[in-house]
Amino acid sequence: MSIQFGRWHFQCAPPAPRYLEKVQDALAGYGADGTYRYSEVGIDILYSALHTTKESRREKQPQVTTSGIVLTWDGRLDNRATFLGQLGNTVASDSPDVSIVASAYERWGPSCLAFFVGDWAFSIWNPHDRSLLLAKDPIGTRPLYYSLDEDQVTWCSTLDPLVLCAGKSFQLNQEYIAGWFSSFPATHLTPYVGIESVPPSSFVRLAPGQRTISKYWDFDPDKRIRYLTDAEYEEHFRAVFRESVRRRLRSDSPVLAELSGGMDSSSIVCMADAIAAQGSVATPGLDTLSYFNDSEPNWNERPYFSKVEEKRGRIGFHIDLGAEDPSPFQIERDEFQATPGTGHRRNKAATERSDCIRAGAHRVLLSGIGGDEVTGGVPTPTPELADLIARFRVRTLARQLKAWALAKRKPWFHLLLEAVSQFLPSWIVSVPNHRRPPSWLQSNFARHYRSALTGYESRLKLFGPLPSFQENVSTLSALRRQLACNRLPSDPPYEKRYPYLDRDLLEFLCAIPREQIVRPGQRRSLMRRALVGIVPSEILERRRKAYVSRAPLSALSRERACFDELGIDMIASSLGIVSAPCFVQIVQRAREGQEVPIVTLMRTIELEIWLREMRRRNQLKNTCVEIPHRHDLSERDERQSQR
Repeated sequence: MSIQFGRWHFQCAPPAPRYLEKVQDALAGYGADGTYRYSEVGIDILYSALHTTKESRREKQPQVTTSGIVLTWDGRLDNRATFLGQLGNTVASDSPDVSIVASAYERWGPSCLAFFVGDWAFSIWNPHDRSLLLAKDPIGTRPLYYSLDEDQVTWCSTLDPLVLCAGKSFQLNQEYIAGWFSSFPATHLTPYVGIESVPPSSFVRLAPGQRTISKYWDFDPDKRIRYLTDAEYEEHFRAVFRESVRRRLRSDSPVLAELSGGMDSSSIVCMADAIAAQGSVATPGLDTLSYFNDSEPNWNERPYFSKVEEKRGRIGFHIDLGAEDPSPFQIERDEFQATPGTGHRRNKAATERSDCIRAGAHRVLLSGIGGDEVTGGVPTPTPELADLIARFRVRTLARQLKAWALAKRKPWFHLLLEAVSQFLPSWIVSVPNHRRPPSWLQSNFARHYRSALTGYESRLKLFGPLPSFQENVSTLSALRRQLACNRLPSDPPYEKRYPYLDRDLLEFLCAIPREQIVRPGQRRSLMRRALVGIVPSEILERRRKAYVSRAPLSALSRERACFDELGIDMIASSLGIVSAPCFVQIVQRAREGQEVPIVTLMRTIELEIWLREMRRRNQLKNTCVEIPHRHDLSERDERQSQR
C-alpha cells in the first residue's frame, strides 16, 4: 500500500527546518520502492511507493496533469478497461491506474468518483482555484487522514507524521475512545482532536477557511434482483464472487492468502485456484498462510485447512499461535503506535508472519474479513421476518415463522416478538447485554457517549427501504469502522485486499431476497449451494466456527503484577473515562473465573497502556474536550443519507 503525504500552507510559508526530513523518516518503513516529491511555493507533496502491479511500475507520482493539478493515487482501479474505452486516445491501454484516474478527473471532475470500482484513496491539489480534494472508495479500504487549521492543511495515508511532526501535543478525542470500547469508532474519527479521517464513499474539499464533505455514491435501496429459480441466484453469485477474487489477484508478485479453515478464507483460495486453472489469473503464484494452536482445546483448524491444501496439492505456511510470549501487553517503545490496540510486543507469530511474506516476496495479502457478515454467517430470521412484516405479507410470514421455529427450536411467538422489537424505539427496547457499556466506565462518560458505546445502533424503519436492506447497511457501516482502525503494515510493507468487500458483490447481496442468503436450518444457504464442487464438502458442511480463547484469562493471571500496577493512578481515570476501583474489581473477578466482558476488559487494558506511552512521548495533553455529537458527517447522518 503506497503512502500519500502533503502539506499546503495557505500563505505560502515554507515548512519548518527539517520538517520534510522528519516526515520522510516517519514514512521510511512503508515505501519499498522509493519516495518522490512535488514542491512549489507553499505546497509539498510526497509519495512513498509500493508497487503491486506491472502497470504501477510505470507510474510517476505525484502526477501533474496537463491542466496543472497535482494528483496522488493509492489504489487499484478494477474497471480500468471501461475508462480506457470512454477516454479514447487520451491514455494508452497499458497506462498506470493513476494516469487513467487523472484523465477521468480532468474530463468529468468529481462526478467520476462514483464510477471508480476498486480499493483506492487519492488527493488532488488544484492550484487554479486553490483547493484540495481528498477522496476514498465506498468501503474505505485505504486510509487517508487530514489536519486542518487556520494556516494550513496536512494530509497523509498514516497518522504517524500528522502526530509526530506536528510540533504539538493533542487532546484526546473521547468519542473515538467510546467507539473503541464498543466495537470500533466512527469512520471519520481519530484518537486526536484536530485530525480526522476521510469517510468512505465521500470526498472532502478543503480551501482556506472552508471545508465541505460530500457523499458521491451509495447503495441503491430500490435495486432488486429477482430470478425464478435457485440455480440462477447461484450462478450469479459464482460470477460476482469469481470476479471479486480475480480482481484482487492482479499482482506482478506472488499473492499470499490467509487460510484459516473456515468458509470465508477457504472459498477465496479455492476460487482463486479455479480461476488460475482457466489461465485467467494475473499473478505468478498463490501461497497460503494458516494458523493453529494446539493449546486451545476448542480450536482445531488443521483438519480443515489441510483439506484445502490437499485439494490444491500444495502445502502452505503454518504458524503456531500456542507459543507463550513474555508479555502480550508491552509496547515496543522504539516504535510509535498511533492508536490503541496496536502497541503489543512483536511476538513470535508476528515475526514468523513477516518472515513468510519476505520469503515469498509477497506484496498482496488476501483476507476473508467481511465474509461472515455479508453472506449470512449468523443464521437469524429477523431480517427476513421484518421484511414480511413491513410489506404486510401475512400468509408468507406465518409460513416462515413455522419453518424458523422448527429450525431454531423456539416458539414462533418469540421469533415474531424479536422481529417486531427491531422497529420499536430504543427507549422501549433494552440494550442487549453484549452492547451495554462496561460497568467500570465513569457515569458521565457513559451517558455522554452512549451512542458510540452501543455501536451507533439504530432501529429499523417500517416504511422506506426494506428492513433487510437497512440491516445490510448497518452491517457495512460496522465493517467500515473496523477497516478504519486497521494499522498499515510496514515490516515488511504489503497491501491487504478483501474479496468479500467488493462493491459489485455487495450490491448483488443487498439486492437479492434475504431468503436466498439464509434459510431455516441453512446458514449461508446461497454461498454453500453456489460453491459445491469448488470448495471441499468438509468445509461447506462444517458447523459455525466459533470458540472462546483462553489466552486473555491466562494473561490476566500470568501478568498479575502488571495489571495491578495499571489500576494505580490510571490515566484513563484522570481523563474521566474509567473508574479505577471498578476496574480493579472486574480484573479480580476475571482472575477468579467469574464471567466478565473479557473483550471490553482487554480493550481497557490496551487503552491504558497506550495512554501511558503517549503521555511518555508528550503526544497527548492532560485534558480532553467534549466532541459535539453533530458532526459534518456523523454515523447518524451517514445512515440517514444511505436510507
